[in-house]
Amino acid sequence: MYILDEKSKTPLHLQLYNALKNDISTNYQAGEKLPSIRKVATLYNLSKTTVESAYAQLYAEGYIESRPKSGYYVSELYFDTFASENLATTPVPSPNYKYDFFPAQLCAEDFPLKTWKRLATKALDESTDFGSYPDGQGELPLREQIAKYLMASRGVVCRAEQIVIASGFIDSMRLLASLLRKTHSHFSIEHPGYHIARKVFDEFGYDIEYIDIDDKGVSLKSIEQSKAQILYVTPSHQYPTGVSMPIAHRHKLLELMHQRKGLIIEDDYDSELRYSTRPIPALQGLDRYDSVAYLGTFAKSLSPAIRVGYMVLPQWLLARYKESYDAHFAKVSLSTQMTLALFMAEGHNDRHIRKMRTLNRKKHNLMRDTLKATLGDTMQIVAQGGGLAILIHPTVPFDWEKFNRLTEEAHIKIYLAKERCGGEFEAVRMGFGGLSEEEILEGVEVFSGVWREAIH
Repeated sequence: MYILDEKSKTPLHLQLYNALKNDISTNYQAGEKLPSIRKVATLYNLSKTTVESAYAQLYAEGYIESRPKSGYYVSELYFDTFASENLATTPVPSPNYKYDFFPAQLCAEDFPLKTWKRLATKALDESTDFGSYPDGQGELPLREQIAKYLMASRGVVCRAEQIVIASGFIDSMRLLASLLRKTHSHFSIEHPGYHIARKVFDEFGYDIEYIDIDDKGVSLKSIEQSKAQILYVTPSHQYPTGVSMPIAHRHKLLELMHQRKGLIIEDDYDSELRYSTRPIPALQGLDRYDSVAYLGTFAKSLSPAIRVGYMVLPQWLLARYKESYDAHFAKVSLSTQMTLALFMAEGHNDRHIRKMRTLNRKKHNLMRDTLKATLGDTMQIVAQGGGLAILIHPTVPFDWEKFNRLTEEAHIKIYLAKERCGGEFEAVRMGFGGLSEEEILEGVEVFSGVWREAIH
């Protein structure tokens, strides 16, 4: 029996997610079936949407898998067993990595903690109404600040009324999948592409199609040959190849999707962090057909821990959202939203982004130059110039299995593109955002020794 508190600041779907995850880890075995969404909703007097959201998160993180016309089962891919006695009394220790090249992490000391604490106190004053429910679409002051920021920095054409605040990227994708499933059945995604986006729509029962990537981004020819009704793209910095979509290609893409009355989901996941060129304006700003849903978060520029994302919805989809169950309940706590609104209104966000761009440009260049110096012509940089990671690929015969084994032995945590993005594209994602400059120098030196041992 799970204990869920409706009065808690933690949303019910996150409470249920945590309870289910703990239950899976302690009481289930691989391949064992979970109770149906309907059963859980009935047992705990929850909405079907709340339970679906919890299951979608578990699915996206690999804890459970969906079997057509059967239900949800504990994933055999990620877990061999969940023996309750062993896990409850003898937890398995995590590897003690000396260098962790996680490709989407910031340094804890870079977060403006003093400013945030001061603004948090200021945000929650006597005028804050704790007797009513927060705005389900997101607090208006925050939506107004995001609209101003997007218009000025990303060329997004929007008003505060079009913005929906969500609890991060997965929550945004879940909302879109829920809103679109009555009228759309085909979801297309870049290949290679971001696996989480695919998993969310797969969990909702969409037919999934993969769209090839070329030197201009998504292949228009591949789209024409597909049944794409919903198309997920990362046009400003394709994930994971780093390709930026040219302006002419963007216009053609918009025209093509308009002709088939489709929706483009534009994920602008690391637009603020460009180091060698100016930030590329968003695809949404070119849209004349009301056919782009624009997604962003504060995870790369400010903090992944605050769990704030947002969507700019086209008018027809916004109307559908307002008629939905999700429109009534806030996805992010009132205190976080109001603090972030003040953080942006007082100019701290712009200053922080400039600071992070400068700090991470230095780390990016140091990582790039150190990789070139230590690995030389044995590797090729396939993606750089933005975000929090540089992607490299061997240019010589390479034993990937040996490489994986040796990195573990050397206590180095690495992240490969194929395991997250699918397809034949393989590269090592060398994250630098969470490392100090000294750690980058030392880590790459150790990494280069392992790399050379894996060369045939």
